Amino acid sequence: MGFPNNIFNSHSKEDGDFFLGIKRILGFKPRALGIYKKAFMHRSANKRDEEGNPINYERLEFLGDAMLGTIISHYLYKEVPAGDEGYLTKMRSKIVSREHLNELGKDLNLIQFVKSRIPKSHFGDNIHGNVFEALVGAIYLDRGYVYCERFISHRVIEPYVDIEQLEGKVISYKSLVIEWCQKQKKNFNYDVYDDTGNDELKHFAVKLTIAGHVIAKARATSKKKAEERASKRAYFALQNQMDKS
Repeated sequence: MGFPNNIFNSHSKEDGDFFLGIKRILGFKPRALGIYKKAFMHRSANKRDEEGNPINYERLEFLGDAMLGTIISHYLYKEVPAGDEGYLTKMRSKIVSREHLNELGKDLNLIQFVKSRIPKSHFGDNIHGNVFEALVGAIYLDRGYVYCERFISHRVIEPYVDIEQLEGKVISYKSLVIEWCQKQKKNFNYDVYDDTGNDELKHFAVKLTIAGHVIAKARATSKKKAEERASKRAYFALQNQMDKS
């Protein structure tokens, strides 16, 4: 069975405030308020429906991700008739990148609606993009494709999508560095080394070595982030060489 739309119905002041807040963000009235409440329910709340299925935003996030990809793909297909499949795929990746979705979620202050047993200050940046995608999924279930497309056009495409600007936007410095090293037949390594920082959160320290020389170092709360940060520093250090090749 599907998620019952009235599972959260209580007609409380909190519901009224939530309705008005969501309506302001959507630009239209939500019908099934329970679906939107589910879009902001963190798994730590440990909520379940009558059948015992977990109630959280993760399944809506999956659906919203698919809807975003479809609608942005359709937009690019119409707007860039000369773009081939590779170009369109890269442009879509830039628009729906995790970094961009996190920015969207922050701009809309979606975290204000999140229900969780975890303090909001403990969440990483990805919570903002996750609930944005979940909200898109909720719109699709509540009002269908047309309203979903209208919301994405109003909140994503019109204010943020500039084709010419996106063409020059780098979405992965690591990919650029690796591609250049492979093209130049240079050996490269990303090595994790001991982090001596005193931060409360665990950090990873990474050094990027190219052709036997340490080009850049960086640290971050994940190995992936540290590698990307080191790659960005390496890119700017080697930019003249990379641009000439």
